[in-house]
Amino acid sequence: MFVCIAANLANAQNRTYLLHSDNNINRLKRLVKSNDSIAYFWNQNYQEAARLADKEKFSVEDNQVLALAYRMTGENRFAEAIKRNLLAQIERDTWEGGILAKRTPPWKAGLGTAKYCFNMALGYDAIYLYLSKQERKKIANKIVALGIQPAMDDWLSVDNNIHTLDTMGHNWWSACVFMAGFASAAIRNEVPEAKGWVQNISQRAEEWVNYSGSVLQNKIKNFDKDGGFYESINYAAFGISEYLMFRYAAGQVFPDIKQPDLPVLEKTADFFIYTTYYTSKGRDMTVNFGDTGIHRTGNACVVMLYNLGYQQKRYAWYLTQVNNGYDREGLEIGSPNGLLMAPELPDFTPDYVPDLPSSHAFGDMNWATLRNSWKEDATMLAVKSGFSWNHSHADAGSFILFHNGKNLLIDSGNSYYSSPLYTSYYCQSEAHNVILFDGKGQDRKDPYFGTVNHGSLYHLLDDKNYKYILADATGPYSQILRRNYRSFMWVGDVILVIDDLLAHESGKFEWLLHYNGVSQKSGLNLSIQEDDAEVLVHPLFPETFPDGGLPHDFPEKMQLTEKTGYKDHHPDQTVSYWSISHFQETDRTKFINAILLKNEDQDLPVVERFEGTDYLGVRIIQNGKITEVYLNLLADGSIKHRNSIININGWETDAYLLAFTYDAKNQGKNLNISDLENALIAHGSYLRKENKTLIHALSKFYATLDFTKSPIIQFDGQSGARVFLGNTSKEINVNNQNIATSKSLETEGIYFIYQP
Repeated sequence: MFVCIAANLANAQNRTYLLHSDNNINRLKRLVKSNDSIAYFWNQNYQEAARLADKEKFSVEDNQVLALAYRMTGENRFAEAIKRNLLAQIERDTWEGGILAKRTPPWKAGLGTAKYCFNMALGYDAIYLYLSKQERKKIANKIVALGIQPAMDDWLSVDNNIHTLDTMGHNWWSACVFMAGFASAAIRNEVPEAKGWVQNISQRAEEWVNYSGSVLQNKIKNFDKDGGFYESINYAAFGISEYLMFRYAAGQVFPDIKQPDLPVLEKTADFFIYTTYYTSKGRDMTVNFGDTGIHRTGNACVVMLYNLGYQQKRYAWYLTQVNNGYDREGLEIGSPNGLLMAPELPDFTPDYVPDLPSSHAFGDMNWATLRNSWKEDATMLAVKSGFSWNHSHADAGSFILFHNGKNLLIDSGNSYYSSPLYTSYYCQSEAHNVILFDGKGQDRKDPYFGTVNHGSLYHLLDDKNYKYILADATGPYSQILRRNYRSFMWVGDVILVIDDLLAHESGKFEWLLHYNGVSQKSGLNLSIQEDDAEVLVHPLFPETFPDGGLPHDFPEKMQLTEKTGYKDHHPDQTVSYWSISHFQETDRTKFINAILLKNEDQDLPVVERFEGTDYLGVRIIQNGKITEVYLNLLADGSIKHRNSIININGWETDAYLLAFTYDAKNQGKNLNISDLENALIAHGSYLRKENKTLIHALSKFYATLDFTKSPIIQFDGQSGARVFLGNTSKEINVNNQNIATSKSLETEGIYFIYQP
């Protein structure tokens, strides 16, 4: 049976609580009556509190359980247990682990102190009215001496601090300083200086959010302009939620202190929405680049944003997806603070999807996610080609893939930091889906010293037919490679991964693939399957797998080698991964590998390779449509002072990558411009056929064109470019906006001026 809840508490109105306000408690009581999951977890919390109340000693974190039980029921046994804990914890010599004290100079406060500040303040605040004046004063003074002052001295004080905003990544400063602020708000009545501390900390938040990086120490800024936080989902969720918890508490007790205007914070909610994979087959998963877990979400940040008044409908939808279960680090409803702060959310129809594009690139931190739908169990590709340091691994150009509810192509994850394999394997290139050259990737010291020349992502395009993004991993590989460009092109149920590689000297290139589930080679394909989710990896260039026979009978074909790595968060367990390579040593090569997405309701695409003068070709046949893809071998930097013009069956272009889609009934026909349904041009300035121009500009651009209705264009190019479109006089839509056009005076068609 579920426990009864007290209707109200005596003297509750005499205290303005940090978190356990009457409004929050009353909201939770309503939710307990209306929501079975919340009722279940509340009952679990109550039973745990009852167990703890009979114990003499317990963890400082258990104050969360007891505080909720006390404020919900008013039972004094819970308050008495918290008081016992508070009085015991203030007798400690320090709230920090001894290892930090051995550093030079000694550290007095770290994450341990931050944890104590939060949990001591939470318990103290919840039972404030239960304590005597003498007990309040005694505990408050010790919270200052053991928690607030050491943290302020180390991390903030003008006269004493030893850290900057980025000493320990960027999340430690947030936790240490803002939890000192949280504790300061709790002891405001007993310590007159506390309000000044809260005000000082509030003002310094803007500096943390706007940290701009360091050239000399190879560090980048904290936040992407679109709300991303490069240190991984785990540390983004941790660092941001620590600040939001402080901001909420400070606003409750000091409404007269003006909080800084930080527009990027609201954008962090969208960062978590974009990087989450939604599935009906278990817990939702997230993009686990760097030091994080596959199920770690940003729920705590979005819960706190919602409580702070940022209540977009898509935020509420996100919380309905990820906020179930238990995570004491976050605010899922299985945790006491997750119950306390759980918002009352609207109901959503099954067909609701967030009002966001299906793909997004975070241009400052160089992450991107591309998906074919916001629905559960869809397909999502995540790409990273950015910065390496600390929690961000040596994984420039890496990618992972979710399909049909599973994470099939994976990041190897990480381990506990004391494991030697954390540095020697998990942080290194070989643990990721990247290129190796003679067994080497990025400099092995990059995770420690940082990358001097960062990787980048460019030119995200996404329309109903094509998705495209370019990863430049040359900088992090510059000690061994002159070119390391990786294009991802997604058409229907095929994702092409196109690698353009040039080394300083001849050697062996490898294409790495880490996976979940079971994998085996079958003919020309490499199958990767977990339960009913499956993809096929099909090498196309420089060669295919041998189709039958023994590998040594076909030395010219691609070689598949099984290698041994280590399981995510389990360095004691080995796992297999694949290396795909060519037998020939060379200083230049092009890898083109196709990833075929198997879906029950779709015939498997047919993928064919072909070659011509100065180009490599791929033909994709599916659902009555044919897409032809051409990689221009003259456009890879191998010629100078000449444009990379090629002619493909009468199609003339200087594009690095060209694709067009047409009806399969026209296969074998000499296609005209009017036969095209869709086209993609990557790093090109024009496309012509029989002296008729389809598109033209004087500077190279990236674009997709959809001619099935009025022309719809996704375009990325030079600002102010004059872009000509032939074969049309209709209104056009560019990057989801109807724009003004003018009739061309040179030839039949129209033009527009591109403004990003």
